[in-house]
Amino acid sequence: MNKLVSANNKFGFQLFSEIQKSQSDENVFISPISIAIALSMTYNGAAGETQKAMAKTLNFQGMSLAEVNQANKDLGILLNSLNPEIKLNIANSIWTNKGISFSPNFLQVNQNFYQSQVREIDFNNPEIPKIINDWVKDKTEGKIEKIIQALNPNDVMVLLNAIYFQGNWEEQFSEDFTREMPFYLANGTQKQHPIMFQSSRYLYYDNQYFQAVSLPYKKGLASMYIFLPWEQVSLEGFYQILNEKNWNNWMKQFEDYEVNLGLPTFKNEYEVTLNDMLKSLGMQIAFQPGVADFSGISSENLFISEVKQKTFVEVNETGTEAAATTSFKITLESAVMTVDMLVNRPFFFAIRDNKSGTILFMGEITNPEY
Repeated sequence: MNKLVSANNKFGFQLFSEIQKSQSDENVFISPISIAIALSMTYNGAAGETQKAMAKTLNFQGMSLAEVNQANKDLGILLNSLNPEIKLNIANSIWTNKGISFSPNFLQVNQNFYQSQVREIDFNNPEIPKIINDWVKDKTEGKIEKIIQALNPNDVMVLLNAIYFQGNWEEQFSEDFTREMPFYLANGTQKQHPIMFQSSRYLYYDNQYFQAVSLPYKKGLASMYIFLPWEQVSLEGFYQILNEKNWNNWMKQFEDYEVNLGLPTFKNEYEVTLNDMLKSLGMQIAFQPGVADFSGISSENLFISEVKQKTFVEVNETGTEAAATTSFKITLESAVMTVDMLVNRPFFFAIRDNKSGTILFMGEITNPEY
């Protein structure tokens, strides 16, 4: 499982970098684990060069397919049992078009190792997008209402992952201390925005590039990590050093401090089509009709036509609520010190399961909205 967590986190940083390059100065929020799970499910149907390309993109080299599946199963069990204080639900489903023959082994593996619901439906029925979207809405507690706009005549499978997280802070912020203050945007302008304040003992780390604080949710099994680059470094400079190796090193450096923290409230909804980013990371072949090899799914000539993710996050005095859904369309053919940390400029943040080390969500806030 440790190998899988490392591979998933590395993939998450690589993907985030590709998204951020193409959508700079936007609020970005993704769930790398949601995308990784959906890709792992699809990986079971890939063969030949397509499987090799996906393994490289997902950093699965040195892991057999059986190891990938078992590690995903073990991680799913761990994540779905965090503690009663944190709500973390992960769900998978596969929707197949009637009249197409699919590999029973592919469907069985996804049921056994990913607890996927499998449903055969008639994609020609105009109600099908609503039925699929209702599943997404249910699994994300209503935070994401729609991921599928329409199905094309040649679509034969929709593969979905949904994740929902709700956690209250170990120490909640008092609304009495929240006040409107300037938040400085990357372009040099500023806006008035609600910033929450609290002085408390937190795990904290800083170096020449940034200040960082870990805000635990109840019982401390998951935390939000806020990385605030120093003004002279900027968020762009921080991204030059953001990778899995540095992340793992930083996680070991946090120590107890008394932190006078100012953190903006924010709410963000985000949607991104990931085709181009995944191609840039080495998965071009999986998107090429007539070249992609998904013979492990069906004897038909299949390729991935669309990978999309929608996310939601809200951070306030009480805690955090976050949700994501990822869709794949498969188509035919110690010493206590005190520090100040005022998060009043663009910052990076991540929600991490501290037991496994899995990064559940990551994002940047360049212009907070609430």
